[in-house]
Amino acid sequence: MSIAPLLQLKDVSCYYKDKTQPIFSGVNLTLNEGDVLVFQGKSGSGKSTLLKCISHLNLYTGDILYRGQTPQSFGIPAFRTKVMYVPQRASLLPGTPRDFLKAVHTFAVHSQSSTSSKAASAFSGIFGAKQDGPDVTYHDAIDLAENWGVEHDLWDRNWSNLSGGEAQRVALALAVGLGTAEVLLLDEPTSALDSESSSRVENYLVEKVKARNSNLKALVWITHSPEQGERVGTRFVRVTPQGLREEYVHPDV
Repeated sequence: MSIAPLLQLKDVSCYYKDKTQPIFSGVNLTLNEGDVLVFQGKSGSGKSTLLKCISHLNLYTGDILYRGQTPQSFGIPAFRTKVMYVPQRASLLPGTPRDFLKAVHTFAVHSQSSTSSKAASAFSGIFGAKQDGPDVTYHDAIDLAENWGVEHDLWDRNWSNLSGGEAQRVALALAVGLGTAEVLLLDEPTSALDSESSSRVENYLVEKVKARNSNLKALVWITHSPEQGERVGTRFVRVTPQGLREEYVHPDV
């Protein structure tokens, strides 16, 4: 019996609000375990919009399947625990990063699926008002962020008071530290980082996908840096208004 791909996009299109002009159309794509799929293309070509369609933040036509099933069959919140969108800028989230972790632990009194669903929704821009919860002193996300140069006291600053690089590292650490995602949809995740910090994040994420015991199975990575794309990517796809064009597979794969 064949194993379904992690993700499949079949004839996916997305339109501007007037519903007459497409942002992109006829997108077909397959994502398998072990892929680090790099999206390239001009600004405004629809790369971020496509990630938001995959994570069910934007309306689209066509079919998106996760392991052969529709997101609706899992339930959209549950789907988002497995296919998680990490925006380029997380500063619009309310409160502090530690507030986010408190909310996650509050939801944990129900069930693991409920906890994960609520947490994933936060990354999709659905995180509501701040909630009180238990103290969160130690957590995988906090430890991971510290390895990327994020001091503990930054978890108690409002998102709006974090620098771009700090917010990017915290958001990534939260996404990975939750431990539920099989696919991360990364929208220029290191654009605000210096080269050393970017290298740390790149190496960790790529090795995480390669590790046999890792829950993280694949990445879809938007970057405007050809050099970064070459460092992290296994497959390279150019996004245009007419759809996708797979350019090549990394020769080391």
